[in-house]
Amino acid sequence: MHKQWMLSSAAIAALVAGPAGAASVQARFGVPAAVEFSAVSDQCQNNPGPFITLSGDLTLGGIGGRLIFRNNAQGTHERVEEVKTGVTLLAAGETIHFAKQPPQGGVGGNPYIWVQFYDGAWKSVSTPILLGRCVQGLRGGAALFKQVANAALEIEASGSCTNHPGPEISLEGGIVLGGLNAKLVFTNNAKWTHVAKSDVVVDLVILPAGQGIEFPKQPPLGGVGGNPLIYFQFVDESGAALSPEISLGRCVQLSK
Repeated sequence: MHKQWMLSSAAIAALVAGPAGAASVQARFGVPAAVEFSAVSDQCQNNPGPFITLSGDLTLGGIGGRLIFRNNAQGTHERVEEVKTGVTLLAAGETIHFAKQPPQGGVGGNPYIWVQFYDGAWKSVSTPILLGRCVQGLRGGAALFKQVANAALEIEASGSCTNHPGPEISLEGGIVLGGLNAKLVFTNNAKWTHVAKSDVVVDLVILPAGQGIEFPKQPPLGGVGGNPLIYFQFVDESGAALSPEISLGRCVQLSK
């Protein structure tokens, strides 16, 4: 985990503790992610079986946010004036490099080797991928999936809530990732469909659950005057919603 923005979940929790007046928002959603990997085999025909090095990169899709300022609660007969302001919390393409080397202990006889990826709770996020036969050299591969994440933000307002151009909003926080695991399957069956008694399965923890990424502190964002109601929504890089709109209350409730 070579990125400087990798944090523990406890560190992110401290980020959103916030001063009085700030609002803390939290949401759980799946972040688009891709894993690209390569595999190298060694000692294919020796007891206790092959030694495999699996390495690669986990690349995350972007996470953004949408601040919504309304001068009235929806559902009334009054005209609702609304301003939406977008913000990038995590730019698409942030990458976490991994290099995992599981213990020896495959099956003899130049086995076929497969890999399948799972989330931190060991729920499958990919189909099995054939790496190849041990002595013939292994190929790499890729998989696309949703990386489970818990996101948290501290949001506060400064400046006048009632005067033009309205309050300035700042955001700070991060996400905690749900983890990424894999299973390596060593089998002598060329058309492997399920684990048999003679097969060997090795579990790998690629990215431990609870790793965190800090969102860079955003510059102040302008809203609308008139002490508006303020909402926040997490979105992906295309602007599609990742969470429902979260009500933060009136502007003066977020002010320092």
